[in-house]
Amino acid sequence: QVQLVESGGGLVQAGGSLRLSCVASGIPFMISTMGWYRQAPGKQRELVAGITSGGSTNYAESVKGRFTISRDNAQNTVYLQMNSLKPEDTAVYTCDASNIWGHYWGQGTQVTVSS
Repeated sequence: QVQLVESGGGLVQAGGSLRLSCVASGIPFMISTMGWYRQAPGKQRELVAGITSGGSTNYAESVKGRFTISRDNAQNTVYLQMNSLKPEDTAVYTCDASNIWGHYWGQGTQVTVSS
């Protein structure tokens, strides 16, 4: 059974920081590309950051320099460190895993940034 469980969301003031975590089970984590997506009310889901099995990363332009994605293969966990948060970062953040066997999503965690 595949599970992606996110944690670390919450309410933070603008300029603050949060670190999201996603623990994966039931998938070959080491060979999976992991990503964080977000969806704000009334907007389409967008890719925030991704990291390949080899550690290559990519970011949405809107978060470059503020967010950092990383992974711990020993813990089957992917992280998203979010600094200098802005009200426009408010969204449900969802963990994503993809490999040759499929594509999997977590339930999401709410991030709210107050101005």
